[in-house]
Amino acid sequence: MILRIIALLAALLIAAAGASAEDQAVDLELVLAIDASGSVDSVEWALQMEGYATAFRDDRVKAAIASGPNGRIGVAVVVWADATVPKWESEWFVLATPADSERFAAFMGGLGRGAVGGTGIGAGIAAAIRKLERNGLAAPRQVVDVSGDGRETPPRETAVLIPLANAMARARGVTVNGLAILNEDPELDIWYRDNVMSGRGAFVMTADDYVDFADAIILKLIREIEHEQRLSLR
Repeated sequence: MILRIIALLAALLIAAAGASAEDQAVDLELVLAIDASGSVDSVEWALQMEGYATAFRDDRVKAAIASGPNGRIGVAVVVWADATVPKWESEWFVLATPADSERFAAFMGGLGRGAVGGTGIGAGIAAAIRKLERNGLAAPRQVVDVSGDGRETPPRETAVLIPLANAMARARGVTVNGLAILNEDPELDIWYRDNVMSGRGAFVMTADDYVDFADAIILKLIREIEHEQRLSLR
């Protein structure tokens, strides 16, 4: 009952806000929600950032970005960890040209670590959903791309957990996809499918470890961004 009430309130707030006629039209608003919890060491964090940089320099990802009717997408980053710790957020980047993708790749390659602590996936998803509000962009699809190597840990105090975050996503029409990194939990992908994945066309992919992260995130981004594949989900 509580979740239904929250979802209804979220829907009403969204309807009241609406999209401004001045918002820039893009084909996708994508938030990269990245795990910086204690289970991710400095080497693994660096491998994640190198993976994202490699992905946005990949010609297949650039082609996917250009594949929609507007030929551009919006991308932002939320770095999450403990549910009670403030999240780090980037500005929004509009990617339309190969040069835009190269600049974003350089940004990701140099991104320092922010939050630390436990694995607060629900709070991270909630922060990513809020990032989609009133961002100056308008798109037919909004996606949260979650990556991590562990299951949600109980918070020390009141915080948004995954069921509430998923209710927020459903109310907003946001798709939540997952990339489960299996280095510490070989069945994490099953848990992601049961708990994290939400919305139309949602999916979970895997990386065996952080060394495989770059290859996995390239395939995941293509699947999320590519316009013709998304048409089949409507």
